[in-house]
Order: sequence, then C-alpha cells, then structure tokens
Amino acid sequence: MAEQIEQLDQTIQLLSDLLQSGQDHEFIDSFEALHDFEMAQVYAELPVQFRAVAWRLLSIAILATVFDNLAVDEVDIVALLQEMPPQRGTQVLQAMYTDNAVDLLQEMSPRQIATYLSLMPKSEAESARQLINYDDQTAGSLMSTEYLAVKEDLRVDDVMRLVKKQALEAESISYVYVLDRQGLLVGVISLRDLLTHPDNLPVSEITNDRIISVSAGDDQEQVAQIVADYNFLSIPVTDDDQHLLGVITVDDIVDVIDEEAVEDYSGLAAVNVSQINDSPWHSAIKRIPWLIALLLLGMATATVIGSFDELVKQAAILAAFISLITGTAGNAGTQSLALAVRRIAVGSEHSGWQDFLSEVLAGLLVGLATGASVFVIVTIWKHNLILGFAVGIAMMMAILVANLAGYLIPLVIHKIGFDPAVASGPFITTLSDLTSVLIYFNVAQLFISQLSGS
Repeated sequence: MAEQIEQLDQTIQLLSDLLQSGQDHEFIDSFEALHDFEMAQVYAELPVQFRAVAWRLLSIAILATVFDNLAVDEVDIVALLQEMPPQRGTQVLQAMYTDNAVDLLQEMSPRQIATYLSLMPKSEAESARQLINYDDQTAGSLMSTEYLAVKEDLRVDDVMRLVKKQALEAESISYVYVLDRQGLLVGVISLRDLLTHPDNLPVSEITNDRIISVSAGDDQEQVAQIVADYNFLSIPVTDDDQHLLGVITVDDIVDVIDEEAVEDYSGLAAVNVSQINDSPWHSAIKRIPWLIALLLLGMATATVIGSFDELVKQAAILAAFISLITGTAGNAGTQSLALAVRRIAVGSEHSGWQDFLSEVLAGLLVGLATGASVFVIVTIWKHNLILGFAVGIAMMMAILVANLAGYLIPLVIHKIGFDPAVASGPFITTLSDLTSVLIYFNVAQLFISQLSGS
C-alpha cells in the first residue's frame, strides 16, 4: 500500500510539472495512459490550480471516467464538479453511467440538482429524477439504465450486431435481457451463449427463462446477498409486472458489501470507521457522545458495586474477581452480538425459535466450560473451594445472560425497524458489566458466611 501511495504521489508531481511547464499534449497522453481508478485518484489529488487547467484539456469522456471512479463517501465529489462551469459539469454527468451520476446528484442540494437537470435534455433529466426518487440503500438507487435488451423474435447475429453497437454505452454486457412483445422481461442470454451458437438461430431457443430479479424497493444488502449466492455479474431490477427498470452490476455490489461491512463494524466499535482521515478534532467529536452515553451506563455499574460495599468488606477477596467476571461476560456478549447481526444480514436457515434455542445452548456450553475452568483455577490459586465454586457459578450465569443479551437486543432493534448494528459492542459490553456484577454479588451473598473468613 505504501508503494502505491508513493507511486501516486510521483504521478501527481509529474502531471503537475507538465501542466506548469505548458506541456499540454504530454499531460493528456500521460493522464489517459493511467488506469481508470488511477485517473480518479490523481485528478482528485491534483492541486486546485492545476485541476482548473486539467478539466479544460481533458475530453468529456475522460472526465466522465474520472467521476465514475470517484467514491462519493471519500472525496467532496460535488465540489470537484462545481469547479467547472455548470454547462460542462452537465456534459460530464450525461456522459457518466446513470447510477454513478445519480449518486453524485444525490450528494447535492435541491438547488444544485435543479441547476444541472435544467441543462439536460428533457428525457435524460426525467430519467435522473426517477432514479433520485428511490430511497437510499435500495436496489432502485443502485441500478443503472444502461443495459442491452432485445426482442425475443431476433436471431443471434441480429443481437450480436446490437451488442457491438451498444458496447460503448452499456455499463455491462455480460448478459443480454430478452423482452416479449409487451416489453416484459422473459429471459436472459449470456454473452457466451451468443458466441457459441449459430448466427441464424432464434434467440428464443437459447434464452434462459428462469429469471432471478429484484424489485426497486429491495434492500441493497439483500440484493448483494443474491448476487453473491448466484455469482451473477449483474442482476435485473423489475417492477411488479416484470417490466425491466434497470440492472445492478457487480461493481456496485462490491461497493455495497464494503459499505455494509464498514457499517456493521462501525456499529460494533461505536465509531464511524469509514472516516479514517478525520482531523483529531472531528474524530474526537464523533466519539465523545457515544463514550458519554456509555459512561452514564457504566455509572449504573459503579452504583451497583457501591451498594454491595458491606458485602465486599466482609469478604475483600471478592473484589479481585469483578473485572474477570465483567470482562469475560462482555467478550461473550460481543461474540453473540456479531453472530446475531450476521444472521439478520444474510438470513438464517432455521426458524427464530431454533436460533434462540441454539444460542441458549451455546451460552450454556460456553458458560459451563468457562465456569468450570475458573472454578479450578481459583480453587487451586486461593486454596478455597467455596470461593472457586461461587466465582465459577457467577461466571457461568453472567456469560449465559450476556450471550442472550447479545442475541436478543439486535433482534429487537431489527424488529422495530432500526439498524441492528447500533447495538454496538461497547454498548453490549457495558450492559454485560451491569448484569454480571449483579449476578456475581448475588451469588456471593449465598456463600458469604463461608467466604467472610477468606
């Protein structure tokens, strides 16, 4: 990675030097020789005074490639587009793939959107408006309208001519979608099928009529799972009547998988891990609210410990095992939480009751194993069978409760319509601290007469 960053810096310096010395043609040749991804990275990192020259020299097609490969959550892509006059910015938007252009438009204010759409041809503006109206993180917001669809009465050679004609416009031509006379999606043909069958063969004979499609309102995570399960390169998006609305390509699915992984990990860590280059100030501002909330919850744990002060005075040895109980229970709860969030994300092969019973059994087994281990260790260490038994029982019960909390809390949050990832690891850990302390001291009270002499 360090080598790639160094190479990127060298490329930026080289291109900046070419622009500064007025070697425009050399700049264009060097820039266009880069990989599409590198074009985007280099363009975004060029000093602003050189970008002002670069967008005047580069063609609309190249600029569209640049903006197609910029991630809206990593750079201020709107600001980059607005460095150009609105007319040229509109031309770039028109040349981009529709789904990427819509993602860019959705980052703008309503006034900015209206400005660019007003400069587009009416049909393109209307198409963009329809896509903008789809909810974020749904299939509709991901789909592209650049795809190849043909009538079912064509022959293979007719379709191949269309493929060649539209190859430059379509975002993906791995599949050709087949429509009937009413314009409904009836099947799909892979490019391989077209290449391996006679030219005069009707496409209806090689059409796969087993259609796997998604609806525009489907959640992007569900779409990503379908594409991953079937190893598709793209998947069609249809309405309730099987009219083809667009397609979602695998490059967008990869972005979704990355986004969902970052989102889930952010929830588990209670911090937005996608913003790794924030300033110390912004980073601190984002972390403080969660930490303050967890601190208040932690104060409840401190209050509970304080309420058992007399118990600890009678058997001071009990204090030595508080962090052991709370830490282990918190770890068990976080493990259960991670599995629960994953089950919700990808679905489970079992019923809800089966998953619940499975988690109870897993919690019991983990609790028994951990409780037995700590019983043996404490008994040998402190030469006190009763203390080892009390700590072991408390450990087993605390782990079972933490395990169930890690499973049930994200499930409840999901049922009421919120993202289960908000049931973050630190939250579960802090909650486990509270419950495990309660369990520990209540178990200890049962044995206080035998422990008070320890």
